[in-house]
Amino acid sequence: MSIHFTHDTFLTPFTWRYGSAGMRAIWSEVHKRRLWRRIWVSLAEAQQPAGLVSADQVADLRAHAHQVDVALAHAIEAEIHHDLMAEIRVFAGQCPVGGGVIHLGATSADVEDNADALRLRGALDLVLERLAVVQEGLSQQIERWAETPALGWTHLQPAEPTTLGYRMAQYGQDLMMDHAQLRQVRNAIRGKGLKGAVGTSASFAQLLAGSGITPAELESRVMATLDLPSFAVTTQTYPRKQDWLVLNALAGLAGSLYRLAFDLRLLQSPSLGEWSEPFESAQVGSSAMPFKRNPINAENMGSLARLVAAFPRVAWDNAAHSLLERTLDDSANRRVILPEAFLATDELLIRADRVVRALQVNEAAVARNLGAYGAFAATEPVMMELVRSGADRQVMHELIRGHCMAAWTAVAAGEANPLPQLLASDPEIRQFISEARVLELMDVTGYIGDAPSRARALAARIRRESGAS
Repeated sequence: MSIHFTHDTFLTPFTWRYGSAGMRAIWSEVHKRRLWRRIWVSLAEAQQPAGLVSADQVADLRAHAHQVDVALAHAIEAEIHHDLMAEIRVFAGQCPVGGGVIHLGATSADVEDNADALRLRGALDLVLERLAVVQEGLSQQIERWAETPALGWTHLQPAEPTTLGYRMAQYGQDLMMDHAQLRQVRNAIRGKGLKGAVGTSASFAQLLAGSGITPAELESRVMATLDLPSFAVTTQTYPRKQDWLVLNALAGLAGSLYRLAFDLRLLQSPSLGEWSEPFESAQVGSSAMPFKRNPINAENMGSLARLVAAFPRVAWDNAAHSLLERTLDDSANRRVILPEAFLATDELLIRADRVVRALQVNEAAVARNLGAYGAFAATEPVMMELVRSGADRQVMHELIRGHCMAAWTAVAAGEANPLPQLLASDPEIRQFISEARVLELMDVTGYIGDAPSRARALAARIRRESGAS
């Protein structure tokens, strides 16, 4: 069976469109098979002191460990219908001295699951590296805009002011939690170890009988060579809950990036117009409407994040349905969900870095929106001042509400917000505070509490905890 991939046949978008070459390499057939061979060499090395394998056999295996021939392996697999056995036959055929001892005592999952654990760990390392870059870029933006007042929105309706940096700090805080969760999951990755067909190590116990080496000692030597801890007990496979934990952590990160991207899409809408993602000079926004500046990066992030969010459900089924000592109904989908979850997350982070670092802030639009709606938020400090000056809170609330309704009508008609003057000229209000004081209180650009200092503190913490420079 000769397999050639061109654009004349279906290719997954992750083959070339989404994700990086580095992440694709981790999940490539060649890398997987090199890991299999590395495990077989490590097993043979550990079996040599027990007299099961000679030094010449180990040297022979080691010399040919990198000579992966995927085409030949696929041709053999087409005949025998077992991918790992096909690779063993290719490897053995390349090793005239050591070929006969490859996979001695092992079952397929002893090799495949340890290799998968190594791939999971390598992929998580790359995700964490990319996430730290995004966090660094975001921390810079948080600090840059920490004191810039902007209208806050609750229920997608105008609310009290915040600052641009403080809003960005919300995304930064989410990503900090994701970073911690991903780091925890990464450090908890375990391989199956060498435990045989149902996890009892019976085959290794038989092979090692009389050698003075126990199955646990053999396993320990192999896993030390691989620099990979192993689960204390397993079935034929490592616990599939591990996959679920990994994909859950990726889905959590995807959710945070989705939120950032969705907010950006809202703010890029011309009706708000405060933020926008970078738009290159030759970039085309629409095939029909030449004027369009669509938020393609943010929309792509939303699309891929939804996909990542769906994968943990499949991994949950794999873990929950791993009946007795194992079933094989997880095998096919794991070939899809593990690499694609990482490649989609990889693309999310690449685009997030692009958007965050080149984020465009329209300060005029920020000021315009704050000027149009900020006066409504200023009614709170006005009412607080009125009560402190002796006014009845309920009476003033109803009075101010009436003026607000009139102001809303004016704003909806495209007029400037008349609320400051309506309140400043009201005789009942002026019984308690002066016109000048009302107008002073209606300037909400300073009504941002301690948002700037909190934003800066969060930016510093991001750098400290993520390892960003």
